[in-house]
Amino acid sequence: MMIQELTDKAITLLHKLIETQSFSSEEEGTAQWIENWFIQHDIPFEREHNNLWAYNKYLDESKPTILLNSHHDTVKPNGNYTNDPFNAFVQDGKLYGLGSNDAGGCLVSLIAAFTYFYDRKDLKYNFVIAASAEEESSGPLGLKSILKYFKNVDFAIVGEPTLMQLAIAEKGLLVLDVSVKGTASHAAHLNDDNAIYNTIEIIQWFKDYKFKKSSETLGDVKMTVTQVDAGNQHNVVPSHCNLVVDIRVNDKYNNEEVLEIVKQEMPNNVEVRPRSLHLGSSSIPKDHPIVKSGITLGRTTYGSPTLSDQSVLSCPSLKLGPGDSTRSHSADEFIYVEEIREGVDLYIKILEGIV
Repeated sequence: MMIQELTDKAITLLHKLIETQSFSSEEEGTAQWIENWFIQHDIPFEREHNNLWAYNKYLDESKPTILLNSHHDTVKPNGNYTNDPFNAFVQDGKLYGLGSNDAGGCLVSLIAAFTYFYDRKDLKYNFVIAASAEEESSGPLGLKSILKYFKNVDFAIVGEPTLMQLAIAEKGLLVLDVSVKGTASHAAHLNDDNAIYNTIEIIQWFKDYKFKKSSETLGDVKMTVTQVDAGNQHNVVPSHCNLVVDIRVNDKYNNEEVLEIVKQEMPNNVEVRPRSLHLGSSSIPKDHPIVKSGITLGRTTYGSPTLSDQSVLSCPSLKLGPGDSTRSHSADEFIYVEEIREGVDLYIKILEGIV
């Protein structure tokens, strides 16, 4: 099938996805539209919950596999929309609608590229395309739940909006619940162990602490106190003050190492609990063949501060896709139609460079 015809069909599919509500864990409708694509193109597929995947026609288990992945769930629309978020329409070259940019444009472009390669006999790699659920919520029934079915994966391309530049590294996420203890008392009495006052130096530590290892692509580990909660009455000094700390981890540390460093630095009156440890940093070597193929086509490399399904992968992975990350989760979300056309074309050309 010609690339232009595949791209036109992919854009039509994106209209259908936009017009079908698919909040995280509620993706049944969009999963059905993706099923329809596979059926219409005579591609056998598997489905578990709202995740779908398919292999190329001439699967050869002696060959390494390339995983192509993007997600079809969305966040809920924010209150600043002026358009109907579920109405897909094109104006001034922009395709508007919830999930158009994050990550519908990437998903349909990857599906089109996979379909282009589907019945090729001369490939050096196998392909598996995975349209995953629950990415926005990091839910248990998303990509992580189906990775056990994919064998011999050499590397992955994760479709997220990068303006089709090569995100060769991605920061991991570690969220900590921190409880600073003190002594409860009546506010009228002297108390040198006020949990809120004790918390001031802890917040300052999170603000000032510098991890020793910096990354060429991702920079420093970044820690940010994002929530503070203490007390429930004006005349009672609380026994504890709670913080939430958002930590973006570079590729020089794993989440367990960062957690241990934080715990070692905390005084005895502070308890630190991680919400999870599985959202790790991701990277792929700059001299990897897929990266070199992209560079040959004029693409640039960078490190991404935002989280994606790369965080659940253990293989090398590249984040790459049409659209702009700054539009994600914004009101009146859109993607340029021309970005999708460029996306399909570049996915195919970059992969042609190695397969």
